[in-house]
Amino acid sequence: MRRRSAGLVLLEVLLVLFALVFLYPIILICINSLKPFSEIMTRLFSLPRKLALENYSTAWTVINYPRLFLNNLVITVVGVAGIIAVSAFAAYKLSRTKTKYSWTIFILCITPMIIPFQTTMITLLKLAKMMSLSDSVLGLAVQYWGFGAPFAIFIYHGFIKTIPRELDESAIVDGATPFVAFLRIIFPLLKSVTSTIIVLDIMWIWNDFLLPLIMVNGSKSTRTLSLAVYSFFGQYNTNWQFAIAALVLAVFPSILYFLLMQKYIVKGVTAGAVKG
Repeated sequence: MRRRSAGLVLLEVLLVLFALVFLYPIILICINSLKPFSEIMTRLFSLPRKLALENYSTAWTVINYPRLFLNNLVITVVGVAGIIAVSAFAAYKLSRTKTKYSWTIFILCITPMIIPFQTTMITLLKLAKMMSLSDSVLGLAVQYWGFGAPFAIFIYHGFIKTIPRELDESAIVDGATPFVAFLRIIFPLLKSVTSTIIVLDIMWIWNDFLLPLIMVNGSKSTRTLSLAVYSFFGQYNTNWQFAIAALVLAVFPSILYFLLMQKYIVKGVTAGAVKG
């Protein structure tokens, strides 16, 4: 028992050390966001001698934080809602349809997961301009449906296959349409998986940089918070104190959301592992 207790203590110490290694960059960013420019250049790894709270107030004003926060919120909410709506029903239809074409369509739906975004972004930009989806907050949100759907369909498809077909068949016998059977019977059973997809997609969409860079970087009113941080980096000068403060303001909502919702990620992954 003593050896086992000593082993547990040693394991906990090692886990704490690993946690500090991963948390150190975040701690360093938070510390430097409270320093003036001169201290960042000369005392990067030390605590600030004087708290420069004006870094946050200046960054808040320069990037127009409330407006860009609203842009991020609209893009994230519309993007995640579309991904869930499209992917859940598509996965349900594909998993319940047993034809020689359903498996082929499923493979085509999840294939984009292995295609790098860099290989399609030029074509995507031209297509978005043709469809008036560029330089638009809602247009950017709609584009996330296509990028997020393959992974969501893959997760939903595997989970729905473990749900007995008799549940939706009995609902159809009682007079419900397939859509109503899915909405009222099947979809509530997908709560744990849906929660996992929502949390992961919110973290991805909120902090994404490359897609907004090529789609909504033309106007300051349509930019996202991640693009606003980049605006502090000039060709000949970089306002590090404001850039770091803006970075903290940009990522803080997503980190807070992740800390509050991380239990749903573990629950969804565990449920998927047990069922399939």
